[in-house]
Amino acid sequence: MSLNSPNTLYRYCRSIRWLIFVALTGTATLSFAWSDHTLGTWQALAAMPAIAGAPPVAAETLDAFLAAEDTGLQALLAQEEQWARRNVPVYPPQPDALQFRAGGPPATRRQRFMAALRINPDCQLPLFLQMRPGTQPPPGSNLPWTGVTTLRRDTTARETQYQRLHPGEQVAVLEVVASASAEPDDGLDIGLWEDNGTPYGRRYGFGKQPFGDPALEFSGQAPFHMGFFHESWIIYKAARFLRRTYPEYRIHLYRSLAAYALKTGHPYWGWRFAGWALHYVQDLTQPYHANVLPGVSTVRMLWINALDIAGWHGPKDRAIRLVSNRHLALENYQYHRMRDAYLHKNPMDALLRATRNTSKDAAQAPWSDATPRQVVSQQAYDWADRTDRMLEHALPAKYISDPAYVFEQTEPDIDLFAVLQRAPQNMRDDMTQLVSELMQHFGTQSRVFMASFLPRP
Repeated sequence: MSLNSPNTLYRYCRSIRWLIFVALTGTATLSFAWSDHTLGTWQALAAMPAIAGAPPVAAETLDAFLAAEDTGLQALLAQEEQWARRNVPVYPPQPDALQFRAGGPPATRRQRFMAALRINPDCQLPLFLQMRPGTQPPPGSNLPWTGVTTLRRDTTARETQYQRLHPGEQVAVLEVVASASAEPDDGLDIGLWEDNGTPYGRRYGFGKQPFGDPALEFSGQAPFHMGFFHESWIIYKAARFLRRTYPEYRIHLYRSLAAYALKTGHPYWGWRFAGWALHYVQDLTQPYHANVLPGVSTVRMLWINALDIAGWHGPKDRAIRLVSNRHLALENYQYHRMRDAYLHKNPMDALLRATRNTSKDAAQAPWSDATPRQVVSQQAYDWADRTDRMLEHALPAKYISDPAYVFEQTEPDIDLFAVLQRAPQNMRDDMTQLVSELMQHFGTQSRVFMASFLPRP
């Protein structure tokens, strides 16, 4: 059969669409991009003297910032909406009723602002810092995890301590940005689609969730944290929903808010918004967030789907399971290894050193609106197949090549860093090399982005 036949092309596209949809449903449901961004941000920005050595700033409540900048924010957010409509492909326009308008009732200002950003209105956005692993907040300042996130999970889901801040309290810029860089994974993008079962999702105008299971809590954030910008034409022909990913929208919106807050004398919120934007930049450095099915070429995808059409479903099921397992295995190893390095006060761990490594920073052009798509996501896409191949050599086959094994379900408390301590040295070295390379990308792109807030030499 030839793909030049309209009927054949339709059948292949329909089948590929289902393969991609199912694969993304598993990925969107189970994973973050990089688990706990703060672990990496501390290292990436420690290598930026202008950030790490910046004078401390005074914590300021969101309500105080909004009250002071009511009029200016109306103009800024109107400009942002026009930018998104012009520059973000397949952008769902903000409903007119959500436009932020100055002079409204002070009691509803915060809710109106969050609605204009189209974020989860249940987020409390307290003044806080995330503590480094192994450290505790000062006595009396502990903030429960339920005060930071809207996600329904118990306290063992992420072993993180938080410090509550008070208005006016002096805090290091590095700590503000690093803490904020994890916030988008704590509920900002949860429940935003019209089929998520939330009243705000029905008002926000994003439409139905493009992929993932809309009934599952965490699944809905994935289209804001992934960017599939470099697939082949037939992939887009088959799965048009892949174009409905919006990290560029989030990056530009939060970056503009950050620049505005810094310019108008609100440095705490300037750096906090910068941390929010940074999160999405860092997400795009994850190869599994830039390539739909790493390790599965377009030709192989067509062949798998030909078999599936013929009634042999095993190859499709196997491909989906293995890609999902490898995605999760990569993040599991990165999280547990970096956390272990903090706990044991080992700044010379290879992953921490790689994240601080500035040797490739100067080779990249300054940040622009095109950087997320043309540089950050492109780099991750180019590394996706290589990452998939390297994982085959670096990890025991049980975790990444056995379709009967379901990562984080077969063994819910799996710690791949601990597992690899018992593996042959060559496997440990291969995994160190791979994840170090990826964390250097993470660090470089983080610094290039943050440099856009600093005066150019």
